[in-house]
Amino acid sequence: MADFDAIVVGSGCAGPAAAYELAKAGRSVLVVERGNYCGAKNVSGGRLYTHALRAVFPDFKESAPLERRIVRERISMLSPDAATTLDVSDELMADERYESYSVLRARFDPWLVGRAEEAGAEFINGIAVETLLKQDGRVTGVRAGEDEITADIVLLCDGVNSLLVPQAVGADRPTPHEVAVGIKQVIALPEKVISDRALCADGDGMAWLFVGDATHGRVGGGFLYTNRDTISIGLVATVADLVDAETPIYQMLEDFKRHPSLAPILAGGTVVEHSGHLVAEGGYDAMPPLVADGVLLAGESAMMCVNAGYTVRGMDFALAAGQQAGRSAALALEAGDTSAAGLAGYRQALEDSFVLRDLRTLRRFPRFMEDTPRLFTDYPVLARDAMRELFLMDGTPQQPLRKAVLPLVKRVGLLKLAKDLRNGMRAL
Repeated sequence: MADFDAIVVGSGCAGPAAAYELAKAGRSVLVVERGNYCGAKNVSGGRLYTHALRAVFPDFKESAPLERRIVRERISMLSPDAATTLDVSDELMADERYESYSVLRARFDPWLVGRAEEAGAEFINGIAVETLLKQDGRVTGVRAGEDEITADIVLLCDGVNSLLVPQAVGADRPTPHEVAVGIKQVIALPEKVISDRALCADGDGMAWLFVGDATHGRVGGGFLYTNRDTISIGLVATVADLVDAETPIYQMLEDFKRHPSLAPILAGGTVVEHSGHLVAEGGYDAMPPLVADGVLLAGESAMMCVNAGYTVRGMDFALAAGQQAGRSAALALEAGDTSAAGLAGYRQALEDSFVLRDLRTLRRFPRFMEDTPRLFTDYPVLARDAMRELFLMDGTPQQPLRKAVLPLVKRVGLLKLAKDLRNGMRAL
């Protein structure tokens, strides 16, 4: 007889959601987390679309440690000395259907764990699982430290740099083109100062994404999220494109913070947290098989993350996938069939949800970004120079706008611009 009905490896967003569903179904479940506490090693830019959280915990607003509701969106193309910014505010952002919040994982993740523990899940921290137990090709448990713990089913929610996924489903480790380096700082400022600088009411906040000089023209981008009394700021850059970069990413972050569009937002702040993390960037086409005999994959271990340029998503995918993994595992246990065939309902549940549909819709975008370096070099400068033609006046007679902008476009090339526009629209 197995030690547990189910073992969950990893306690990010997917792991506790899966454990909660299993415990709620009356199953014995153990979550093994390598961090000293749940949330200690988890890093994200910090924005959660709460539709997925509401599906698991309809009452989440009563106790979840959310930061600010996002009611303002900004996207900027950065050149070294300017920012061309799309600034959006919309009353629908405050509608329950579309709400999103900034979160700090060191606060949010322990709350998730608490909900799973209340349902009956057990957690052990500070132990890395590096080996799966297998019998006749079937996953039967884990080796945690020096202990071997068995289970009828194992759920892998251990992140993008998983040592267990290759053992579980035979998938290769992600390539440098499929992962990015994320680096983040949390900067403390008074709550009222943040509200004023973000042009938001108290309790509301802003999400701001950047492309171009943020990463010194490398494939990737920057982000800024306003929390209650801190600001989360950071960069994400594709590993394959960083290999030959002259500037290391930690210096890129310091340069980014000094950019004239950002420095006034951060002025007077104190860095209270610094973290780094590998991020899944390959999207749908980089996903490994999601099931095998005795095992399920969810969250970033299954590469469930996407950067679409205008938004970055991972936590809502992880919560939804964790929920479906827990439910599917509970049904398989009840049916007495935890083979790949018995777990196939998990994949179908994700197909029927937004998770695989959205990942499939955006499957071309990671390759489009990597194959279009002009997004990060030429186009931010082109946008800057076009805006200068619109807004800068020095007494010199103005040319018709078409005559002023056409030479700028020709610098990039009309055919290249048309091709990139066409490919970008196809990718989205």
